[in-house]
Amino acid sequence: MKRILFVEDDQALRLTQSIYLKQEGFEVVAAPDRTAARASLARELFDVVVTDLRLGKQNGLDVVRDARELQPLVEIIVITGYSSVESAVEAMKEGAYDYLTKPVDPEVLVRIIHKAVEHQDLKRQVTTLRDSIARETGLDQIVAVSPAMQEILATIAAVAGTDATVLIEGESGTGKELMARLIHQRSDRAERPFLVINCGAMPENLLESELYGHVRGAFTGAHKDHKGVFEAADGGTLFLDEISEVSPGFQVKLLRTLQERTIRRVGDTKEMPVNVRVIAATNQDLNQLVRDGGFRRDLFFRIKVIPIHLPPLRKRREDILPLAESFLARLADRMARRAPRLSGSARQKLLEHDWPGNVRELENTLERALIFRHADEIHARDLSVETCIPARDCREDEAQTRMLPLHEVERRHILEVLDRCSGNKARAAEVLSIGYNTLWRKLKKYGRINE
Repeated sequence: MKRILFVEDDQALRLTQSIYLKQEGFEVVAAPDRTAARASLARELFDVVVTDLRLGKQNGLDVVRDARELQPLVEIIVITGYSSVESAVEAMKEGAYDYLTKPVDPEVLVRIIHKAVEHQDLKRQVTTLRDSIARETGLDQIVAVSPAMQEILATIAAVAGTDATVLIEGESGTGKELMARLIHQRSDRAERPFLVINCGAMPENLLESELYGHVRGAFTGAHKDHKGVFEAADGGTLFLDEISEVSPGFQVKLLRTLQERTIRRVGDTKEMPVNVRVIAATNQDLNQLVRDGGFRRDLFFRIKVIPIHLPPLRKRREDILPLAESFLARLADRMARRAPRLSGSARQKLLEHDWPGNVRELENTLERALIFRHADEIHARDLSVETCIPARDCREDEAQTRMLPLHEVERRHILEVLDRCSGNKARAAEVLSIGYNTLWRKLKKYGRINE
């Protein structure tokens, strides 16, 4: 039974319309004004909200806005007694599904409610499907609170709809494959395959056969024709991880494939066209490899049409706690238990660690804590972090600091001073020559204040 919130200040009309809707099989909650309507929206779920645009001294548009705020998926139908096109247009801009003018034919109202319900069911199916895809592909793990990650997501949104080749660079564990999947899911190729090849995990001859396929008799053991990954991914996306590991000889073949959009199976004389978008990734500095002669310059520019650099977790600390909460919820759900809270000491420990293993290390740390800690709260002592593996050379970070935006330099300096003051905020504010409240606001922005 679909639930309707009917908002009307005219008592007689509110009563008669509610009775009619109930007779038509709807469950109806009636409200005389915005205040009562908002209380109902906050208390229980509805499929459709029907509201008059004139509610005595109150404005029905406020009901529309409340419904959009409190229940984003609800459908809204507005009624106006003044045949005002302007008010109806404004209501539609605020998110109304449709509008009617008084006097309202009850049959017409019911017909429009049914259409609104069908529209809402479709939206819910799409949302459910997207959530399912996100869970299956791991896209629900993406957290982008930091400005750096928000900028990356903006770049992905801009390039996903194109066929441009993308190079994703970043340390191990930063989520390069996850970003590649996101690009694929937001592209026109989303319904086609997304296939992954780790170029550093197999020798050159095997990699060539795996990517390009082979014909029967091409080599010892080739007893039948074999379709390669390029063919299997036709119409979709091919993710080449650890692209820096391919040999100079194989780089030549890969370059030709990207230029000509054709492939030739091992042992074959015929070339065949392929329609595949290539996304490459590396945890190495390809620029330096090109300068050292370890990677072809022409291939470098061919795959780096759209460059995306994923920063290490230690350089986007604003994402640490949101990521931790996300991991805890997902891992606890997998273990069929309620997600525990992170204590203040646990949060502090997570924020202070450098995470040389990046997002992957954070997830593993929380999974260990969940396995060994069966309580409603996780403390610092429950978090076993790797202290023997240093993050990248500090000299590299010092050199890069010279090219950082001013706000990032300020953030690093404030946190360093706070650490040197052993977390004493009053002392740190004194050293920094800023007010205590100013320091508190900045630390809250950086995720170092827990309310």
